[in-house]
Amino acid sequence: MTPAENSLTADDFGFGFLDGQWTVRNRRLADHLDPDSGWEEFDGHTTGRLFWDGRAHVDEIAFPSKGFRGLTLRLYEPETGEWTLNWSNSTTGRLYPPVRGRFAEDGTGEFQGLDTYDGQDVRVRFRWSGISSTTARWEQAFAPVGSEDWVTNWVMEFSRA
Repeated sequence: MTPAENSLTADDFGFGFLDGQWTVRNRRLADHLDPDSGWEEFDGHTTGRLFWDGRAHVDEIAFPSKGFRGLTLRLYEPETGEWTLNWSNSTTGRLYPPVRGRFAEDGTGEFQGLDTYDGQDVRVRFRWSGISSTTARWEQAFAPVGSEDWVTNWVMEFSRA
């Protein structure tokens, strides 16, 4: 690691904003590939923590009305300048395939990967936007592999607890 790399802060890498406690308002489609399946809304709360001088972030999110929790491990790869975002939940205990990407100059982040949904191969996209010291927005979208028909299926609005 060079001296310049040692002087970088968590904010230089992207997820420093997510450190600490947040309340989360969720909107999620009943069927992640059907935009007409209807939205459900529910609350959550999350606590995040930075590690490795901001090059790693872990958070746990609870969804009390849904009866499960999620865990995200975000890791910065200095050689690529990208993050991998790795998700699991208490229902399955399974680590889902990661999404990979970075934050743009305007502060928005886009991260993509591959997974399956209901037996179908899908592309997955996470977007972070509206980031400030008290707010942030996360969106998840799926598109069948080979298609550009993205369906935004989960939106989280974060506010400081």
